[in-house]
Amino acid sequence: MDHITLWWIAIGAALTVTIVVAILLALVVGTARDIRDGAALVWTRGQQVANNTIHIALLYRTLEAVQAIRGRAEGILQEAEALRDHAETCPGCPQCILAGDRGAT
Repeated sequence: MDHITLWWIAIGAALTVTIVVAILLALVVGTARDIRDGAALVWTRGQQVANNTIHIALLYRTLEAVQAIRGRAEGILQEAEALRDHAETCPGCPQCILAGDRGAT
C-alpha cells in the first residue's frame, strides 16, 4: 500500500468515527432533553401539590371557624326557642320578659 491509500483509509475511518460519535451525541442530547422535560414536569406538579397542601391547612382553619359559628348559632337557637316557649305559655308577655321576669311562668 502506498501512502495515499493509507491516508484515504485514515480519513474514511475518522469520518466514520465522527459520524458514529455525532449520532451517539444526538441520542445523548435527546435523552437529556427528555430528562429535563420530565424534571420540569415533576417540579411543576410538586409546586401544585405544595400549593394544595397550603390550602388544606386553610380549610382546617375554616372548618374550626364554621364549627365555632355553628356552636354559637345553636346557642342562639336554643335561647330563641326558650323565648318562644315562654311567650306561648306566659299570659303577661312581652312585659314579663322586658321586666326580667322570664322564670315566672
